[in-house]
Amino acid sequence: MSHISKETLAAARVLVVGDAMLDRYWHGAVDRISPEAPVPVVRVSREEERIGAAANVAYNIATLGAQASFIGVIGDDEPGRKLEHLMQSTGISTHLARDAGLQTTVKLRVIGRQQQLLRLDFESEPDHEALASQTEAFARLAPAHDAVLFSDYGKGGLAHIATMISAARAAGKPVLVDPKGSDYSRYAGASVITPNRAELQQVVGSWGSESALRDKAQALRESLSLGALLVTRSEEGMSLFDAQGELHVKAQAREVFDVTGAGDTVIATLATLVAAGLPLREAMPLANKAGGIVVGKFGTATVSYEELFA
Repeated sequence: MSHISKETLAAARVLVVGDAMLDRYWHGAVDRISPEAPVPVVRVSREEERIGAAANVAYNIATLGAQASFIGVIGDDEPGRKLEHLMQSTGISTHLARDAGLQTTVKLRVIGRQQQLLRLDFESEPDHEALASQTEAFARLAPAHDAVLFSDYGKGGLAHIATMISAARAAGKPVLVDPKGSDYSRYAGASVITPNRAELQQVVGSWGSESALRDKAQALRESLSLGALLVTRSEEGMSLFDAQGELHVKAQAREVFDVTGAGDTVIATLATLVAAGLPLREAMPLANKAGGIVVGKFGTATVSYEELFA
């Protein structure tokens, strides 16, 4: 496995664009059932807030010790201000457009007895003006970065992704995309996209064998002019399909505590190492290792340089 010095990593600059989100956790005790309806009563004793979605990808880059910048749209509201504060305090260079008509995306999870009882989602779509200002910020910032990462959570924050990808490619920057939905044409020209098994099936249909997966993956890669397609396959590890052929790495065998955010960690690690000058094929086993480390932690978690190169 390749090794990169801490200094090289510290100089790597990654620009993340995507849907920002605040993850909120309300922890409490469940002692009784409500007299009003057959539901548990949770007496909330602790509130916790974490950086979520695409913003969590930027957080993962910062934790690895590289330089992360983030472009996104938030609402002019309390969760938006909280998210901005959390991101800045973790050293992420933030470029957030405020859309007064937008509700900052919040995923609120109610946790009782160590398990999730309920999740509440607050969200709305950003307006055209906020998205246009995002494209302008991108044109200004992209040239100063070594890699560009788009993290699509399907919340509307990447309406102009095609324009941004072609601008980044024209500037010679590697472009990594964590995709969403069933139409991948908007990611055309990217250096690599990283769908998981279920996401890829939505696009190319299911496959019955490794050779069928290879054919479908290579056909998709060629039709979209992608440099590579990296499929994350949970217990089956990861498969990279590129112009040279394919490369597989086995999953890291470890106790899975929580898979939340594992995909974020994988693409963040990949982008950081590519920004530091590592070829995709050498970066992949390390990204796989990072994903393995993070599933052993609770909630959206991150990996440090020391853990990765231990």
